[in-house]
This record gives sequence, C-alpha cells and structure tokens, in this order.
Amino acid sequence: MMVRRFLLLLVALLVPSLAAAQEDTGRRIEYTEVQAAGLPPQRLTIWLPPGYDTSARRYPVLYMHDGHNLFDLKNSNFNKIWAADKAMLTVMGHGIEQRIIVGIWAPGKDRFRQYLPRPAYDAAPPALKAKMDEMAGGPVISDAYLAWLAGPLKGWVDASFRTRPGREDTAIAGSSMGGLMSCYAIAARPDVYGQAACVSSHWPAIGPDTVKGLNPETLGLWTGFFDRTLGAPAGRRIWMDHGTATLDAFYAPYQEPIDAEFAKLGWQRGTDFESRVYPGAEHEENAWAARLPEILAWLFRR
Repeated sequence: MMVRRFLLLLVALLVPSLAAAQEDTGRRIEYTEVQAAGLPPQRLTIWLPPGYDTSARRYPVLYMHDGHNLFDLKNSNFNKIWAADKAMLTVMGHGIEQRIIVGIWAPGKDRFRQYLPRPAYDAAPPALKAKMDEMAGGPVISDAYLAWLAGPLKGWVDASFRTRPGREDTAIAGSSMGGLMSCYAIAARPDVYGQAACVSSHWPAIGPDTVKGLNPETLGLWTGFFDRTLGAPAGRRIWMDHGTATLDAFYAPYQEPIDAEFAKLGWQRGTDFESRVYPGAEHEENAWAARLPEILAWLFRR
C-alpha cells in the first residue's frame, strides 16, 4: 500500500512537469538569402503562434524590423533580444488575438540606408544630406525596401501562410531607425498597414551628438513629411515612445512637436496614437522587450 501511494504521488508530480514540457509556444522558420529588387539580400525569421499547425484558422500579421534581434540571443548583435514571441504569448493570455510575426533581419552595414525614410532624405538641406550620405555609405534605398515589404514580401507571406491580409490585420514595428521606417510605412502605405509601433524612433536621423539639442531643420523633415503624407487616422493606430537615457535622451525635443503635428491632423492621443516616455529607459533591446507587451496590448486591443 505504501509503495502504491508513493507511485501515485510520483505520477501526480510528474504529469504537470510533462505537460509544461509539451506546452506549445509556437515555432520559428528561417529563410536566408531572400532576393529583393534593389536591396541587399534579405533574411527572415517567421514565428508561427501556438495552434497554427493544428488549426485551419487565419491569423493577422506583425512585421518587425531588425529580425535578428527579436527571438534568439545567438543571432543578436548585442546579446540582447526583444523576446517578441514571449511578448506575444503574454498578451495572448490577456485577450489579445495571436499574430504571426515576420522578422526581417537588418542588412548589416546597409541598415541605415535601408531604414532612413527616403522622403526625409530627399527633403534634407545640403549640409544635413551630406551627413546622411556619410552615414549611409551608399544610395538610400528605403523606398525600395518599403515597396518590397508592402508588395512582394507581403504577397509571399499571405500566399505561404494562413493570414488575414487586410489592413486592419497588418502591423509593422521597429526601434531606432526601424522606428522611423515603421512610421514611414504606415504614413506612406495606409492601404497596407493598420497599426505601427515606432519605438525609440531616431528622429535626429544622424549622430545626435553632432547637434546640440533640437535641430530645427531635421524636425522640419518629419513634421513636413507627416503633414504631407499621414492624413486622417481612418482606423489606424500608431504607438510612439522613448526613454530618457543614452540615445533616447535626445528624442524628447523632437517627439513633442511630432505629437502636436499628429493632433493637428486629427489624431486623438490615447485612441488613434499613443506617445509615452519611460524614465531611465535606455536605447537597447532589453528596454524594448520590457515594454513590448504594453505596446502590443495597446496596438491590438479590440
């Protein structure tokens, strides 16, 4: 009898452990050397949420820049990641619909010229454009990148996976230069993107230490772009934020007038757009990972 009770107790202890070990946390697929017209070779990491392989349902999609820094420390630049899959699992537990995540890796040394919004570059005065050229090290190709994101890449994702392809089910997100690119995408392609997260957006565009405080010419690039391009919200949502340490310490003088520009165009803060400050937060992946569940919960709330 004592042996039987011991065996029953052992089974009771083991069953939860086995169940935890078998818990579905989604799966990732990687694609290398993806060809895209006018761009360096691209690379993708795609996360399929729990239940994808055992259901017939269709899923909304979140596209994220800097895909190498999203999921796996071994692929990351600084041994830090967004843990985007874990953030999605967290918000799924609080009533947010699960999404496929498409991570587009940054192309190494070409990252700046792929993420710098072409309309801002084209509108830059000569001295500022010269500094952008120095950082880019080649032609600015963000217009080709956006055309590929919103066209061939999205078309392939929608054909290859069970997605819901409409604007209301298509989001884009990134940080720093990727934050600029995300704002560019949703402003320039409102037919494709319904939500965007522009996290710690690098509004100075060039090295901020070369500008003391606010550069009015650079600010004018962004307010002018939004004034010409953004339009009314029409159901879209945009999240913007920054910390107050390291590179993020340079962003407040830009973000506040940009928030005012959004309001001028009819975007209601808290409903159509959000802009938050995280005191003490640095410009790095651990800080972005810490607030990503909050970002996703706000963007994808019903």
